[in-house]
Amino acid sequence: MALINLNPAHEVAVTEFAEKKPEEMALNSMAIYDPEREVFSLDFVGKEYFVHYPDGTVRMSKKDDVPQIVQILLLHYLTHASPAQVQGKNISFKELPSGMIYVNPFTNRVIRPLVGIFGHDPSKLIQAGKSLGGEVTDMGDAAVTVTVLPKIPVTFVIWEGDDEFPPTGNVLFDASAALHLHTEDYAWLPGLALSEMKTKV
Repeated sequence: MALINLNPAHEVAVTEFAEKKPEEMALNSMAIYDPEREVFSLDFVGKEYFVHYPDGTVRMSKKDDVPQIVQILLLHYLTHASPAQVQGKNISFKELPSGMIYVNPFTNRVIRPLVGIFGHDPSKLIQAGKSLGGEVTDMGDAAVTVTVLPKIPVTFVIWEGDDEFPPTGNVLFDASAALHLHTEDYAWLPGLALSEMKTKV
């Protein structure tokens, strides 16, 4: 989903969204659906968004301009979320279907920014994650699990560097992740969460 492809990807996402039954999408995604107003409400990275059915318009408020990639991801989540529940078992990006294909974009959009922001002060990762309702996880030198979408917890891990080795990081997903979004979406999702976490430190 390179930037040049966002418009057609957005159009497809709106079409697929309009073809699904709203009550089914609400049940599967754990979003709230108001049938009178024909609008979903759901939290994404600690902020509430509103998605109108069936036209797929996404807003935070009447004045907010929601980035196109966020609109696409929210539409994808509502459309593709399954009845599966969170399993509580972590997997790496490479373990997602065809994950190896998107490893480079994932590394550039997610791992490098994670290490760049928090690698030299892991305590700030905890601070930023908690500000988004995240929970401290016992991994690495610092780790926090943030519920990015209702059924999509994402775990951010940092290993602090020393005189011999630079800091490193990783991002893990719940084993149910592939049942709610495509792998390509996960190459974007944690990076958007990181952008929000960066504003908290």
